[in-house]
Amino acid sequence: MKRLLATASLLAGLTVLPASAQAPTFETAAPIAFMIDLSSGAVLYEKDADRRMPPASMAKMMTTHVAFRLIDSGELALDKQCTMRPETWRQWHSQGSTSFLEANGQYSVEHLLHGVVTQSGNDATVVLAECISGTEQAFVQLMNRDSEELGLTSSHWGNPVGWPDGGATYTTARDLGKLAQATIRDHGELYRRFYSQTSFTSGRQMGSGADITQPNRNPILGRVQGADGLKTGHTEEAGYGFTGSAEQNGRRLIMVVAGLDSFNGRIEESVRFMDWGFRAWQSRALFSQNARIGEAEVQLGSADTVGLVAPRNLAATIPAGTGTRLRAKIVYDGPIKAPIAQGQHIADLVVEADGLPAMTMPLHAESEVTEAGFFGRIWNGLKSLIGA
Repeated sequence: MKRLLATASLLAGLTVLPASAQAPTFETAAPIAFMIDLSSGAVLYEKDADRRMPPASMAKMMTTHVAFRLIDSGELALDKQCTMRPETWRQWHSQGSTSFLEANGQYSVEHLLHGVVTQSGNDATVVLAECISGTEQAFVQLMNRDSEELGLTSSHWGNPVGWPDGGATYTTARDLGKLAQATIRDHGELYRRFYSQTSFTSGRQMGSGADITQPNRNPILGRVQGADGLKTGHTEEAGYGFTGSAEQNGRRLIMVVAGLDSFNGRIEESVRFMDWGFRAWQSRALFSQNARIGEAEVQLGSADTVGLVAPRNLAATIPAGTGTRLRAKIVYDGPIKAPIAQGQHIADLVVEADGLPAMTMPLHAESEVTEAGFFGRIWNGLKSLIGA
């Protein structure tokens, strides 16, 4: 059952001025839009964020996430060499965005990832997929497995590039936000290494043999302070879309816009949207990393309770220039059955204020709790019988 622990007293020193607030408003030409503040988990804006849509090249975020997972787990090396098969070259060398890879050419995983992320190369994406899984279809199975594990419940991937495929590939703005968050959270070093590159040189001009350098299409790189990702997308079916992220003063936002009707419109709306997220909202510090916030009941463990700590600095997101009285509660499914690992995510801190979206932040186990032994289980049973 869900257990609720009120923690209002812990926030008492942080409450000022009115008990309610009004969320800042924003108008966008994008038919679909979504923004979340990762410092608090607060959804700052949503407009048709659960509508199914074709992702176009934003699907390459899922391809990249699979590759990052394999690299960080030691299953894929950045210097592994991959071959551009002649069959793949014939299909993709001039089909949409390209990295200008050569038939029978050998390219490292690192090279291909730059081609996927910076150049949005369809050829680089398919070569990477085939290099990892043998065939494009086998790689798509990996995409969907990882997508399910990430909780992208409204997404399905039919190919690794986001090419129109009769509706087999679809997602939502909310799921793209989740995917971006998982990439940044779980693969931060690789994210910084690949997503913030302003350009990449790959392939050669036919005839002259000159190198081809392409700029990153990310519309907020160099236009919004702290911008460092993620991915654009465009097809006739999908329109112009973008999933982006930026960090300012320790506060990271993720935004999604989709369905825009022009390249320049995507630039304008993306910059304006991200600027609004940082200007119209502010961060209110709550707890520092490793602060003990409460405790949870444990079932059949070597201890009856376990402390709950902040895994990172926790903050609330409130309208800029206002004071807002906050309410907080700890929520978990409990009692939590042992064993429990130190650092395991076992509860959430939910912070609320009238007129604002709820903010949900993870809480981790302060220490390990092992399973109770035979006599410990007997003692726990007796305590439950007598209400001790």
